[in-house]
Amino acid sequence: MSEKQLLLVDDEPGIRESVQAYLEDTEGWNVTAASTADEAWQNIESQTPDLIISDIMMPEVNGYQFLAKLREDPRYRSIPVVFLTARGMTSDRIQGYESGCDAYLSKPFDPEELEAIVKNLLSKTPISSGNGDSSAELEKITKELVEIKAKLDDKLGGGGGINVTPPPIKIDLTPREQSVLDLVAQGLMNKEIARELSTSVRNVEKYVSRLFGKTGTNSRTELVRFALQHGLTQ
Repeated sequence: MSEKQLLLVDDEPGIRESVQAYLEDTEGWNVTAASTADEAWQNIESQTPDLIISDIMMPEVNGYQFLAKLREDPRYRSIPVVFLTARGMTSDRIQGYESGCDAYLSKPFDPEELEAIVKNLLSKTPISSGNGDSSAELEKITKELVEIKAKLDDKLGGGGGINVTPPPIKIDLTPREQSVLDLVAQGLMNKEIARELSTSVRNVEKYVSRLFGKTGTNSRTELVRFALQHGLTQ
C-alpha cells in the first residue's frame, strides 16, 4: 500500500507547521504544505495528492475559489477536500458544502478530529480517479445541499422560496442530546460544548456518539448535514 499524499494549504505558518507535524507523526502520511492557493496548485500539478486540507480565508485566491478551480478540472475534481476556517456560522458551512468540500472544520479544532476526518475520507476515496462516478456523486451532494439551503431560506424568509419537503423521519432526542446537536451545528468542538453545558468532555463524547447512532452518521460533518436536511437543528 503506497504512502498517502496530503496537501495542506494555509497562510498561517503556525497552523501549517503544527498540522503537518501532527499528521506525519501520528499516521505517517506525507504532508506537503503550501502558503497560498497558487503554490498549492503548482504542487498539485507536480504530484496529485490523495486529499487536500485547505484554509478558506487566504489572500489573493481564497479557499472557495481554489476549490471551484479544482472541481472544474476533470483531473482533480474527485480529490477530497477538507476546509479549515475560523468562520463557523451555518451559512458559511452551507457555502462550503455547496462549493464541493467534503468536510468542514472550524478553528480552533482538535487535531484528533481532523485526523479522524482525513482517515474517513481516505477510506472512501476510490482507487481509480478521474472517472465519472465520483463527479456524479459530488453533483448529487451539491444538489442536495442547494435544496437544504432553499428550505432554510424559505423558513427564515417566510415564503417565496422553493418548498422542499424532507423525507418523513422521526428521531427521538433527549433535551441534552438536542443541546449537543445544536452546538455541534454551530461548529463548537467537544471542549467548547462541555464548557457551554457545564459538563465533562467525556459526557459530550458520549452524547455525540449517541447522535451518530441515532442518525446513522459517522462524522460531525455528516451529522450536521443530516440535521439540517431533516430539520433537527436550526
